Amino acid sequence: MFIIGIDPHKGSHTAAVIDRDEQLVGELSVCADRGQRDRLLRWAAPFEPRVWAVEGATGHGALLAQQLVASGETVVDVPAALSARARLLDSGHKDKTDAHDARSAAIVALRNRNLRAVTLEDHRQILRLLDRRHHQLIAARTRAICRLHAVLAEMIEGGLSKNLSAKRASVELRKVRPHDAIGIERKRIAIEFLDEVRRIDLALVELHRRINDAVKAAHTSVTEVFGVGPIVACYLIGYSGDVHRFPTAGHYARYNATAPIEASSGPKVRHRLNPNGHRQLNHAIHIAALGQISHDTPGRAYYLAKQADGKSRKEANRCLKRRISDAVYRHLHTDLDH
Repeated sequence: MFIIGIDPHKGSHTAAVIDRDEQLVGELSVCADRGQRDRLLRWAAPFEPRVWAVEGATGHGALLAQQLVASGETVVDVPAALSARARLLDSGHKDKTDAHDARSAAIVALRNRNLRAVTLEDHRQILRLLDRRHHQLIAARTRAICRLHAVLAEMIEGGLSKNLSAKRASVELRKVRPHDAIGIERKRIAIEFLDEVRRIDLALVELHRRINDAVKAAHTSVTEVFGVGPIVACYLIGYSGDVHRFPTAGHYARYNATAPIEASSGPKVRHRLNPNGHRQLNHAIHIAALGQISHDTPGRAYYLAKQADGKSRKEANRCLKRRISDAVYRHLHTDLDH
């Protein structure tokens, strides 16, 4: 068995082959271009059987990893943190170079049997692309609204409310009649920001339509969880990926940061917010929790019962989020099993 470690970059990829004794038996560096896969496969042909260990197969190495899998190769994803740890422990190769990074990735794959196998992209990738675009548009709209709000505060006494919409801003701008060059320029800039907000709003409407279609095509049952609409479902399915990689609901909760961290002190046992984990998944589950709390649902009854037991609102909310995470985990498993 040979392990071929890959240290991918934007302009080039470095490969290093090791055997079962961690002995280096070959190295190669190729340019990142249309012929990268073919050159690597021709070079690796003598090394049979083989496994490719791509560092960051969901980042810079995503395209190459998908090309190798499409060619029938076995590819595993090596987290950069594990490669760095292997490089640090390797007394003979401490320097950080592309060749050493590739060898470290191969060593991690040789010694670690729990690495995620890279598979061909499926419909989940469409949802992942859509929720990433949704997150970008929401962030862009927030920035544009904040800039518009700041300019309006210089033109309108007392400013406007925090929940500013394009329609409200347009109405207020029509009332402004500047008489000097400074005021005229402020209004022009405000109109530019308003146009930006309107363009983003139109893009969001179109994106929501595409998300609805993509979630319907997924034939998912996760929307049966109260509070999970098409957008939240898009986040949950897209960012969760293959849920089979999580052995239990507890592992999934740890990944999405709904599993709290113990923060006990003395005789008082308490838990606090987990700041780690996948924040986008955590936010999606938080939206579902708010939906359940604001309606007459079993989730609201559970939330109130936790408060009656002496937990604070935040602690009760975290308990509910963990419960929703378990339900989402079950539905995602059901979808894949069918």
